[in-house]
Amino acid sequence: MTSTRTLVERALEQGEGILRLAPAWVPRDWLVPGNRIKLHPDDRFTYGGDRGGISERWMSSTTQVDNGPSTSPNEGRGYVVFQDGKTTEQFLLRDAIDELKGGLIGDRIWEENGCWPVYSKFFDFQCPLPIHIHHREEHSSLVGEMAKAEAYYFPAQLNNHLGDFPCAFFGLKPGTTKEQVRECLLNFEKGDNRITELSVGYTMELGTGWDTPPGILHAPGSLCTYEPQRATDDLAVYQSLSGNRFLGRELLWRNTPEDRIDDIEFLIEAIDWERTTDPGYADHHFMRPVPVRPIEEMQAAGYTENWVCYKSKAFSAKELTVSPGCTVTIRDGAAYGMIMLQGHGTMGVWSIETPALIRFGQTTCDEFFISESAAKQGVQITNPSMSDPLVMLKHFGPENPELEVED
Repeated sequence: MTSTRTLVERALEQGEGILRLAPAWVPRDWLVPGNRIKLHPDDRFTYGGDRGGISERWMSSTTQVDNGPSTSPNEGRGYVVFQDGKTTEQFLLRDAIDELKGGLIGDRIWEENGCWPVYSKFFDFQCPLPIHIHHREEHSSLVGEMAKAEAYYFPAQLNNHLGDFPCAFFGLKPGTTKEQVRECLLNFEKGDNRITELSVGYTMELGTGWDTPPGILHAPGSLCTYEPQRATDDLAVYQSLSGNRFLGRELLWRNTPEDRIDDIEFLIEAIDWERTTDPGYADHHFMRPVPVRPIEEMQAAGYTENWVCYKSKAFSAKELTVSPGCTVTIRDGAAYGMIMLQGHGTMGVWSIETPALIRFGQTTCDEFFISESAAKQGVQITNPSMSDPLVMLKHFGPENPELEVED
């Protein structure tokens, strides 16, 4: 039997520093899928009706989903697809990184983290999410998790419909008191605890995004969303009624230490009050795309590239568009995961394409992981179309050395 290290080395050599990944589908039993992530309609409940519909696709993930006791092995984790002649083998991206370490993700990230500490996802819900929180380090570490910073970008290509409620809640109204939130939490199991009345709603605008550090109460709306984040599935839900569905107390106390369950003060302590009640919240967290270099320079070379997630030190993300009929070489300073949004063409030795419909278990040519050495050397991308742009999203790990965006 071929060892994992041998498979990884052969796959990386074959791909000239780029690994092809298979789709990683994730169900949620407490949310309704929006049906915009290209999974075949017949496959939405492949995990079983009790597991809920598939509503997320995780990209370049080494992270296990936290879907309770019924979570299947390696659910949410990405697999590398390696084809050698007529033989196809798959192995975990996590195992590839464990084998090659800095040789794949870069010495800086490996030495500081000992893992690939981020992933990205498409989340796709017909209804808005309930107001929830991702714990800060001092709280998440109590249950062996890391603080979950995350960000959102709303690509037009995945939003042929906007869902039931394309508005998001972020933070709490300035002046909101702990006593008001405490009352909502004490009423969690009595019906609608009305915590949305304390929050602030914002219309979600396609082609823009939001940064959401840990410790902030928030509720993304019903757009299909690209979400880079730290490598954890930590959360606690503070809203008891979402749409017409009551959310159980297990979500309220999720990722709470056993000795603090039923202690409302733990939930109050978890909130970053300064950021959550910031009167300038939108100014500090809303993101419009920012060009990585002068637009005229990029357009003359046949492409445009924008930072779309850039306010967090934990990760960053770009959107790259290659114009029809153009070939470009794009250099980056760090390893990254990528996903196709539109068009087809080639990337290095690989054919890349944007599927219209994907069966569960089907491998695709729309998701790849680019090693640090390949990123720095430069990746040649060709768009052979006469009319259609080639568009991809790229997410990077912490402290991207090339990220220079003024807040």
